[in-house]
Amino acid sequence: MDELRLTVTDRIATLTINRPARRNAMSFAMWSALPDLMAEITATQDARVLVIRGTEHFSAGADIGEFATLRSGPDGARRYSAAVHAGERAIADLCLPTIAAISGFCIGGGCEIALACDIRIATADARFGITPANLGIVYNATSTRQLVQAVGPAWAKQLLFSGDLIDATTALRIGLVNEIATDGRAAELATRIASRAAVSLRGSKQIINRIGTGEPIDGPDVDRLYDDAVTSTDYAEGVSAFLAKRDPVF
Repeated sequence: MDELRLTVTDRIATLTINRPARRNAMSFAMWSALPDLMAEITATQDARVLVIRGTEHFSAGADIGEFATLRSGPDGARRYSAAVHAGERAIADLCLPTIAAISGFCIGGGCEIALACDIRIATADARFGITPANLGIVYNATSTRQLVQAVGPAWAKQLLFSGDLIDATTALRIGLVNEIATDGRAAELATRIASRAAVSLRGSKQIINRIGTGEPIDGPDVDRLYDDAVTSTDYAEGVSAFLAKRDPVF
């Protein structure tokens, strides 16, 4: 769909939220498209990293105009929330490293998308807010967990209770973003990550996610990550390059 543009260039997948007339607010159709787009990225096997960005703004959140139509009544609200949750989970569960390149407004559902990413890079003009308390909505538990892991419980409560917007400097200070940088920084970091061993990226992400959700970090599933690494072509190339004192080519 034109409002979500997916490209893959030089092993970097870029998903651009392209609805500038609505400050990149996410419609029900856009939320519903996210799981298939994440599956498409996985299926291509060409991408090593995913960057999610907007146009002028990252995303002003869910399309409030649909609250009186698609989200009207309890059944509509449940269906809409399920689509948002499925889209957010599809990003969070993607096997590749993910970077949110944030500029302008990153509000509500936009912040939910950013929190689903592994790394968040913001420009100085970025503004953040999580606003379910303005709408009588309870923020999804998995998204709340992502927020608490990023900023801690005290700031998570302040953001959710108040619905206030914060600037990029505050977002950096509380841990909501990794860096404040120019617009090109996310692409630079994606290029660096894409040059690293894919087997290491996958294993690291899975272990970190297990720690975040309280899953066991010992046992056959994690042992398989180690085994996959040491039997991989990435490992052979890494060792060969180290011994030859050259840069590895993964």
